[in-house]
Amino acid sequence: MMYTDKVIDQFQNPRNVGELADADGVGEVGSPACGDIMKMFLKIENDVIVDVKFKTFGCGAAVATSSIATEMIMGKTLEEAEKLTNSMVVDELGGLPQEKVHCSVLAEQAIKAAIKDYRSKEVK
Repeated sequence: MMYTDKVIDQFQNPRNVGELADADGVGEVGSPACGDIMKMFLKIENDVIVDVKFKTFGCGAAVATSSIATEMIMGKTLEEAEKLTNSMVVDELGGLPQEKVHCSVLAEQAIKAAIKDYRSKEVK
């Protein structure tokens, strides 16, 4: 199984690892099939993601997709972040082995779950 240099870099030097104690939105998703679990924490001001952290339990591809996804949504509006797809994550990493593409799906789902959590708390 071959990984791109970008996947290896994101795994070995993940960005935005950790949690935000005062997160405005938190999303957690997992895949029982492979055991990967991703948790995303968003800090939002004026509908813009001003900080994002993640905690991932899983393989190298799961860590890499979580890391790159946080970089891709930092500074974006919620609407822009919701448009992030797993294919965009895979493309940004320069590709993933077919059996690891599900990791990019989890990254997309974790972000969308965190945004949904934030929106569920908004004052109507």
